[in-house]
This record gives sequence, C-alpha cells and structure tokens, in this order.
Amino acid sequence: MKRIGILYHPLNKTACPLAEELQSFLGSRGISAWVCSAWETEQAKGLLDGTDLILTIGGDGTILRAAQVAVLRSIPITGINLGKLGFMTELTVGEVKDKLPALLMGEGWIDERALLEAELSGEASSPFYALNDVVVARGEVARTVRIEASVDGEALTTYKGDGVMVATATGSTGYSLAAGGPILHPQAKEFLLLPILPHLSSAYTLVLPSTAVVTLRVSAAYQASLSIDGHINLPISIGAVVTVKHSSITTRFLRVYPQTSFYGSLEKRLKGKH
Repeated sequence: MKRIGILYHPLNKTACPLAEELQSFLGSRGISAWVCSAWETEQAKGLLDGTDLILTIGGDGTILRAAQVAVLRSIPITGINLGKLGFMTELTVGEVKDKLPALLMGEGWIDERALLEAELSGEASSPFYALNDVVVARGEVARTVRIEASVDGEALTTYKGDGVMVATATGSTGYSLAAGGPILHPQAKEFLLLPILPHLSSAYTLVLPSTAVVTLRVSAAYQASLSIDGHINLPISIGAVVTVKHSSITTRFLRVYPQTSFYGSLEKRLKGKH
C-alpha cells in the first residue's frame, strides 16, 4: 500500500490526535496518508485518488460515513473503535499499531457487505446507497404515516405507524434490531422489510431475497422523511415513491481477524462489552 486515508469522528476528543499519530506512524514506513473529518464527505471524496485503504477512527457511525465516501471507488475500510458497540470496526486503539503492519503487508482478508440502492421519485441525486438501512418515516409532526408497500410490483400492505425500514444484513444489528427485526449473518445477501412501531397494521418482518424490489409510497397527509444510514436525510411529501433494491456495488472491509469471530463476539457486542 502506498496511500491511506484516515477519517476521524470530529466530536471525539481523542480521534483527531490519534489520526495525526497514525499519519506519522504510516509516514515513518514510507506510506503517504491523508487525514479528514468523517463529516466532511465532499472534502474526503476529493482526496481519494490513489488511496488503497481508508482507516476510520470512531464507531460504527464513522464507518457509515466512510462507506458513503468510498462507495463508488471500492476502497476497503478498516475501522478503529472508539465507540461502544463497534459491530463493523476491526481494531481497538490499543492494538492498532500491532495489527496494522500485518494489514499493510497484505495479510488480511476482504469482507464484502451488501448495499441497498434507493431511488426517490423526482430526486435528481438518486440513487442513494445504504450500508445499514433505508428508512421512510414520519417527519417533524408527531403523527403516524401511511406507507403503501409492494414487493416485485405486487401490493403487500399499507403500513401505519412511525415508518418502514429496509435493512441490510449489516444493518440487522442496528436500528432494525431495536425495531424488533432478526439478526442476519453480516455477509448474507438477503435484506429485511419491517415496520417501525406499527399501529393497527402489519407488525411482522419479511426476509427478502437479493432479487426483490421494494416500493414504498407515502400516502399520509403529513410530511414524511427519507433517511439513508441515518446520515442522509430528506423531507418527502405525500405521493413520494421510494424504490429499494439490492445494489450491484458492495462495501469492502479489510479484516485481520477470522470470519468466525462474528459468532464468538456477537453476545459481547450486543451487551456493549469489548
């Protein structure tokens, strides 16, 4: 590797100093490194040319932002955990300098994660890519929304509640889990369709194959919102249609620990232990 990007959480007091420390660490080994706040998405995208790896310093939220930066470049990501859960992160602060050289020497493996691709009717910036989830939910007014859902062109149901979520396997341990969804293996290609706090409407979760296409139409009289991984948020109005499908693009993680560590660490991570 010749060039590495470092994205850090700007509100974590230890993140920026660690980023600068790692920049010097890599420089002493002849590797060029750039540093940028994970919240400065466009600035980070301008630094991507020639980048072989992105290191994130923060938690899973920082990784979600990094995924938006790297999505069209297929640049692998390795997360350094400063958060509590760290389902997607790989290294702790204490072990990063011991484990990082092995990754730089090509001893790691690539973990490919499925993405969702969402299009919003009338929105020129579509499509959006989600590593965790696509959520259509109520807006600023605290009222339930009605969302007509169909799968592969066939009407499914009209949800009434706080909203509807479409979640990847990666996202199944996040908001989806809090909303009552099941946990999928992170490398699964299937995705989930589930309501958020349904009121007198369907309350079950559907596990959909990677070939499925989900259409969500807002039929409520109140403004709703579209959220992509919790970081891209847009107001949407009655009649808006959001189409969600499995993307041909993936997010790639560079890992050092074996694949089986997911099962061994699942319970600890769910309880916030390290």
